[in-house]
Amino acid sequence: MLERFHVPREQEVRVTDAALRQTITDLFVACGVPTEDAATGAEVLTMTDLRGVETHGVSNMLRAYVDWFRGGQLNPNPKQSIVKETPGTATIDGDRGLGVIQGTAAMQMAIDKARDVGVGVVTMRNSGHLGAVGHFSMQAAQQDMVGICLTAMSVLVLPTFGAVPRLGTNPISIAAPANSEPFLLYDAATSTIAGNKIALARRVRADMEPGWIADPDGTPIMEERPVPEGIMYGLGAYNLLPLGGTREQGSHKGYGLGLMVEVLTTLLAGGIPSMVEEKPPLASHHFAAYNIAAFDDVEHFKDSMDRMLQTLAETPPAPGHERVIYPGLPEAESEVDRRANGIPLHREVIDWFNRTTDELGVSRLETM
Repeated sequence: MLERFHVPREQEVRVTDAALRQTITDLFVACGVPTEDAATGAEVLTMTDLRGVETHGVSNMLRAYVDWFRGGQLNPNPKQSIVKETPGTATIDGDRGLGVIQGTAAMQMAIDKARDVGVGVVTMRNSGHLGAVGHFSMQAAQQDMVGICLTAMSVLVLPTFGAVPRLGTNPISIAAPANSEPFLLYDAATSTIAGNKIALARRVRADMEPGWIADPDGTPIMEERPVPEGIMYGLGAYNLLPLGGTREQGSHKGYGLGLMVEVLTTLLAGGIPSMVEEKPPLASHHFAAYNIAAFDDVEHFKDSMDRMLQTLAETPPAPGHERVIYPGLPEAESEVDRRANGIPLHREVIDWFNRTTDELGVSRLETM
């Protein structure tokens, strides 16, 4: 994550992953979520913060989840059902449950199918926000699979040349295991910047870069400026741009990738795209697992991954840069550091925790 999004030292409060996990669990239970499901969701969010992905951890998303549960937009105790199933595939109706909680079981279903037939693909509709999709791809990688996870959500992103948003940030993730090297983990939005980074930029008082958003008429903003006032991710009437920002910089590629995610999630799950029928805060998801053993010897694959990742990490850096990294390396390093030294949260986030736990009759988050 860019340095500009890190919590300033003077605003930093550290918590242990165990304390954070417990408080998240307690908050979910207070919202009516069954204890086992609450613990599952807490594990996903805590791992997200351990790995340094603050945009999708507790700083931004937990407050949204609590609001959606309390407001009735999400179902704390859903009765999800299998709509269609074959030996290698399934489609699930999530019954308005929270995707962060439902994703673990859905990916495990894909993994189990891949173990039987080589590849498993599970789609889910009528579900809530999935959080950091890379978490679920990693779930497959940790079981000697190549994992892929996609999600499509509420409209926030303009199509190239468009003045009205038609797509979500529609992130794509893939994870693959290695032997000695940290696993490969790519997880990125198909917009120039993830919507949650807008809220993060506002919190740490960082400016936005050129090509992140467009003016209300759809014109890309190509100069650095403060985050505008507004409600949705701090944007108001402004909208996010597809990856690339402008057509000259390749925004048609980000736009196309966003559409690809829409097809593989919403449409393949039998849903209706949000651009046609908006259903906030509901989304559709895609979980896929490729059983490495069905394609190659697992140890050979992982050894080859090691060689590739080591080659990338040993690439001579360009002037002004310390090193070359690959997707998943910084996250693995962050996890080691934060397990030992605690997870840094902004004081504003701690204040939210204190207010919310008091309102819901839950013990306050213990700080280090």
